Amino acid sequence: MKKIDTIAIIDDDPITVYGIRKMLGLMDLGSQILTYENGKQALEGLKQRFLEGQAQPEIIFLDLNMPIMDGWQFLEAFLALPLRETVRINIVTSSIDPKDLNLFQEFKQKTRHLIDFRHKPIRRCDLEEITHPAG
Repeated sequence: MKKIDTIAIIDDDPITVYGIRKMLGLMDLGSQILTYENGKQALEGLKQRFLEGQAQPEIIFLDLNMPIMDGWQFLEAFLALPLRETVRINIVTSSIDPKDLNLFQEFKQKTRHLIDFRHKPIRRCDLEEITHPAG
């Protein structure tokens, strides 16, 4: 599998972040793994990368239920950025609310980025399936 330059994990649950980081490390997938505790922190960090001319993460793992700015709010703002890169965004959630699945379908249809929806916990076989760069 091709090594990915940058992966971002946006999740307020340290256990989930640790688990994804650990599996990515064991699979030797990401050269750089960025972590953010909420959507606002992630959006600010990724906007800064954009302003500095740095590439965006090729893959984002995004939780939905976070404080300050949730995953949907982050996604709305992130998709509005004038990025040239196509990013694979993996929504990783413990939500079983059908509204979240409907919102996922809406976002998926209104962007050129690749968006996937998975339930926690993420397993290694899930990572192998969803860590291919979009471009």
